[in-house]
Amino acid sequence: MLVPFSTLPDHARVWIYPASRPFTVSEKEEISETLAQFLNQWAAHGSPLKTAFDLPYDRFIVIGLDEEVHGASGCSIDASVHLIQQLEAKFDVILLDKMNVCYREKEQILYTPLKEFRKLAKSPKVNLDTIVFNNLVVDKAEYESIWEVPAYDSWHARFIK
Repeated sequence: MLVPFSTLPDHARVWIYPASRPFTVSEKEEISETLAQFLNQWAAHGSPLKTAFDLPYDRFIVIGLDEEVHGASGCSIDASVHLIQQLEAKFDVILLDKMNVCYREKEQILYTPLKEFRKLAKSPKVNLDTIVFNNLVVDKAEYESIWEVPAYDSWHARFIK
């Protein structure tokens, strides 16, 4: 059961998939349609799940799930990961590689391998005030409050000189 993202409770679980590049307008429309179809029928052990999605900055896919209604099962989570893999293949974009960092450079959102980010963190290009995206947040409240923060407020700080 798909609902608007804003109606999910703060404790709703979230999964964030950063894209290796921005989505085009037509890709974003197609991704929205695909997610809506999938989430409208997403179920765990036959029980419909209360879900939502967000596509912030044309760069991230965020899926939310109100686990108070019904929690996800291993099979339902596998189905969602399979969907993300299909989107990766269809749009030739990386979504599942967790060894990458997204951060802001002025108005641009950059996506870089963690190894490269560590090098940048030793240069003036990236500092404690650099805005980073903490894609490890677990619920909607964290997504809305500590997903996009200065590096000094994130796990990214440990890499900065």
